[in-house]
Amino acid sequence: MLTLRSILQNICQFFRGMTFKVTKRMYRSSAVFMAGAAIITVVAFTSAGFGSGGRNALTAFAETPETEDVTDQEEVKEETAAQEKAQIKITEARMQAQQLAGDFLEKEVIQKQELAEESKAEIERINDRIAMEEEAKRQAEVAAKRAEEAKKAEEARIAAEEAARKAEEEKALQAMSISQEDYKVLQRIVQAEAGICDDRGKILVANVILNRVKSGEFPDTVKGVVYETSQFSPVSNGSINSVKVTDDTKQCVDRALKGEDYSNGALYFMNRGGSRRGAVSWFDSHLTYLFQHGNHEFFK
Repeated sequence: MLTLRSILQNICQFFRGMTFKVTKRMYRSSAVFMAGAAIITVVAFTSAGFGSGGRNALTAFAETPETEDVTDQEEVKEETAAQEKAQIKITEARMQAQQLAGDFLEKEVIQKQELAEESKAEIERINDRIAMEEEAKRQAEVAAKRAEEAKKAEEARIAAEEAARKAEEEKALQAMSISQEDYKVLQRIVQAEAGICDDRGKILVANVILNRVKSGEFPDTVKGVVYETSQFSPVSNGSINSVKVTDDTKQCVDRALKGEDYSNGALYFMNRGGSRRGAVSWFDSHLTYLFQHGNHEFFK
């Protein structure tokens, strides 16, 4: 029979040659195994001398692994339960993490959408403002262009009217062969004597002045007739120099110069209510009464 030493050496060499991962259970099993192997060796080695005692020892040893197996099963169950609990916790943690990640992602997407909508709205507001400014600018340009065209049209109209007036003046001057100075004097005396009268009354005063120029009994110029001593009160009181000749008066003078005549050859006129008594008597006693128009009475 082998010695105890040689048996133990063989066992150690056997385990030394194996490479594996030792768990808690395996560690316990291997320890029991080695202890059991040692006991079996001792019992086998001494079985002849120990008799029935050796068999009892073997019996006792054989019962030990059964208790260990029960303990290991309980530990395995506990470990399995612990692992299951851990797995459940890990799963729950993962679900919570996924839920949080999903919530965060959803919130981020919503925020991005809101920012995008705000940016879009701001861009639209800017575009609307630019469009309004451009429309206002366009309208201002159109208004300025229309105003410029209206100004040019008005200037053209005024220029045309002025040209027409000058043409009429030239025509009238040529018809009577009077100078520009006489023409201005005739306008002022008509304005001063008949400025408040109607057109016929103004033309009649101009007719009387022109009749005197053509008669040979008076100076042969309008200025000479008008400024003859004691003939016309506006010359005497100086109002002829301060009057403002209206366009209507100018037109009436031009009409008279072109030949429009209502005077019946009258060489005199007076305003009976505004004349001195002596002058009125002279008119009545020395002149031939023709007619009255407005406040003026006409004589020859």
